[in-house]
Amino acid sequence: MANEQLMQSKKLAGSKPAASTQRFLDIAEIREDIVVMKDGTLRAVLLVSSINFSLKSEDEQQAIIGGYVSFLNSLESPIQILVQSRKLNVDDYLNRLKEHEKTQTSELLRNQIADYRQFVGELVTLGEIMQKKFIVVVPYNPASAQRKGFFARMSEVLSPLVSAKIREDQFQARKKELMVKVDSVRSSLNSMSLANAMLDTQSLIELYYSAYNPQSMESQKLPKVGEVQVEP
Repeated sequence: MANEQLMQSKKLAGSKPAASTQRFLDIAEIREDIVVMKDGTLRAVLLVSSINFSLKSEDEQQAIIGGYVSFLNSLESPIQILVQSRKLNVDDYLNRLKEHEKTQTSELLRNQIADYRQFVGELVTLGEIMQKKFIVVVPYNPASAQRKGFFARMSEVLSPLVSAKIREDQFQARKKELMVKVDSVRSSLNSMSLANAMLDTQSLIELYYSAYNPQSMESQKLPKVGEVQVEP
């Protein structure tokens, strides 16, 4: 009897759907190179180059510090600065070397490429070389993002198509305001000789996937956005 109850409990437990990871994330979607949060705010993510501060002269260091202070003082709203460290992955580079090795007609060149490929692989593995990404997140919190009243919620329930159209209009308007902030931040970064680029949708997906799944990212590569198959 006890065994039957245990089997029944396992059967009921197994029939319950697992909670989706997305429920625990603040991200609602990534659309048109913009991260849309569940509270209606937006995020733009910039990938920024680094500066070897210790190799600069004293005057250059003071100029960099002054430029950074001016950058912070010019901000009209908070931003987020992140430094992401990940183990350097050279698998693609090693695979290209291996393919290049196969096309060589000279045995000497094949042996040299093979030795070099082995050297690079061992160097990265034994040395645990890390790759750093410097990221600036520019948020936009619209003043109109307030709690909706009863009649506003009822109109969305009764007219979902109209609601979707309004949400798209709101997204475009908020994106326009966000891009003004992004242009201002990028201009300040350029003034400090920091190269920067705004991440597109594919890069954003890879960034957040690697942040939440650092181990899976090493063994399982993400497909391109256009190659993702969505079941109906």
